[in-house]
Amino acid sequence: MLRGDVATVSVEDLDRMLDINVRGVFLAIQAAAARLTDGGRIITIGSNTAVRSGHPGSSVYSMTKAAVAVMVKGIAVDLASRGITVNNIQPGPTVTDMTVDLIEAIKPLIPLKRAADPDEIAGLVAYLASKKSGYMTGSSLTIDGGMAI
Repeated sequence: MLRGDVATVSVEDLDRMLDINVRGVFLAIQAAAARLTDGGRIITIGSNTAVRSGHPGSSVYSMTKAAVAVMVKGIAVDLASRGITVNNIQPGPTVTDMTVDLIEAIKPLIPLKRAADPDEIAGLVAYLASKKSGYMTGSSLTIDGGMAI
């Protein structure tokens, strides 16, 4: 995530975020699909910013995450004939090494007043990877303590 508003984001920063957050996801899905057996699962990790861009300077990042959500819908259709499901998880603030210094400042913005534990996100990944989710494809599931409401 490189911050900057519409007047200050450089073309280089735009290209970098598109390359990592959109192109990279597409190429990873493409490589996975070539190796998966029929009935496999593809799960991407996006961001709740795909549906809620509430911070100045985050519009490009949010755009890239929204692109992933739309991409998953199309690729799910492409792979449906093989029984491969493609879904996207859109976590909100989660306690990680990258966010540990920011969590306290963000908590007041979260209706549940806390950040996610990584295990909570992992539980959703486990469900989407299981046979129980076999009828779910092309979905983006937001798990963010209510931020995107």
